[in-house]
Amino acid sequence: MSASPVTSLAPDPKRWKALVFIALAQLMVVLDATIVNIALPSAQEDLGISEGNKQWVITAYALAFGGLLLFGGRIADLWGRKRTFVTGLIGFAAASALGGAATGEAMMLGARALQGVFGALLAPAALSLLAVMFTEAKERAKAFGIYGAIAGGGGAVGLILGGFLTEYLNWRWTFFVNIPFAIVAAAGAYFVIREPEGGRNRSPLDIPGVFLSTLGLVALVYGFTRAESEGWSDSVTIAMFVASVVLLAAFVLTEAKVKHPLLPLRVLTERNRGGVYLSLGLAIISMFGLFLFLTYYLQIVKGYSPVKTGFAFLPMIAGMITGSTQIGTRLMIRVPPRYLMAPGFLVAAVGMLLLTQLEVDTSYAGLIMPAQLLLGLGMGTAFMPAMSLATHGVEPRDAGVASAMVNTSQQVGGAIGTALLNTIAASATTAYIEDHAASATTPAAQKLLAAQSMVEGYTAAIWWAVGILAASAVIAAVLINTGAQNGQPASGDGDGVEDEVKIPVVAH
Repeated sequence: MSASPVTSLAPDPKRWKALVFIALAQLMVVLDATIVNIALPSAQEDLGISEGNKQWVITAYALAFGGLLLFGGRIADLWGRKRTFVTGLIGFAAASALGGAATGEAMMLGARALQGVFGALLAPAALSLLAVMFTEAKERAKAFGIYGAIAGGGGAVGLILGGFLTEYLNWRWTFFVNIPFAIVAAAGAYFVIREPEGGRNRSPLDIPGVFLSTLGLVALVYGFTRAESEGWSDSVTIAMFVASVVLLAAFVLTEAKVKHPLLPLRVLTERNRGGVYLSLGLAIISMFGLFLFLTYYLQIVKGYSPVKTGFAFLPMIAGMITGSTQIGTRLMIRVPPRYLMAPGFLVAAVGMLLLTQLEVDTSYAGLIMPAQLLLGLGMGTAFMPAMSLATHGVEPRDAGVASAMVNTSQQVGGAIGTALLNTIAASATTAYIEDHAASATTPAAQKLLAAQSMVEGYTAAIWWAVGILAASAVIAAVLINTGAQNGQPASGDGDGVEDEVKIPVVAH
């Protein structure tokens, strides 16, 4: 069927200025995922947080953020993306101030949970604003190239900034640094962003869907988080996974039946978007695990300072920026997204494969730096079309929840990656120590054994990460079948509903 004509909306003259503030807000949210990790040991000591509770500084944020993302995306569609975006920024700044000023464990954990709540409003609103403001193919490619580079490389930037702030100021500044980011982005957004008319979804809120999705995602994220500390056979871990399956299954059944669903199933069932959510979530599993292992390897095995460790991640950031803004942006309007995503994930897998060769005395310049460059190039090239395609062909009224699904797949992928790969690494480390303990009879030999066993654990887990990236490439190649994002007819939802933006959509 030929493309039906659609109403062409005049592009917003301030859209590029708006992109600066949207990108700044996204950077702040992504930074927060890793910046606190560097500061955690110092904060734990100052605030008297017990060893058993220290994981909750990370977990409180992950649970609130991951659990409320779909709700936040729907609020953006209902309330208006600009208003939701600015509210999220102001709330995130306030929560960060509370965290930086924390005087005890309870105050810190409360601040982290609040950061997660406002982050869940902010992240989907930011991506959906891009989706509705940039509708011309070449401009959309550039805008999503910048956004994709930040989404992919921001975590590594967080390690650098966290190292600087912790080493030269103190851990409280890893929270306070969010405040100027948020104030500038909120003020800029208030004065610059003009949300297109007619893109709101004013349907009544699906309350059962909100409860089922939030509880189901919280149970899933907490299950993986608990598995990391308590083991996969722990009764509470198993109960969380069972509860998650039941709640999320009930959520899908509810969404299929209610008149105004929180997450319209048309957003998920369109094969291109489904392929993006699945392949991106799997790729994030590998990335989060790698950040963790490389950070520990460089600091504990190689003896790098926090700042030096942060700078050691620069090749990955450079690769991501190049892959996203140069390769992805230039080719997205010329070739189908699967021809960027699948090779991108494979190049990243080759970079990960190099890291399976890590030894205690591995050269940074000889192995780690080229591996990071390949990882960055591959991920940047794949992330860019993925971010764009996740909201391409979606109706403006669904842009918020479609954007929230991208963030949800990343957040759940991060939780799974940290827990799964850490568990694999810990098992391999323990097995190596048991096999070689008898021969380590001197203090020097025991110290060397400890380092070797850690590296053995990391490489065992990295092999899994290689396989996961390869699976991401296969999923992208098989499921994603839309054409180049050049304003030509693209895949829609398959339900006969056409876009309300400039890019015409064919109903298949």
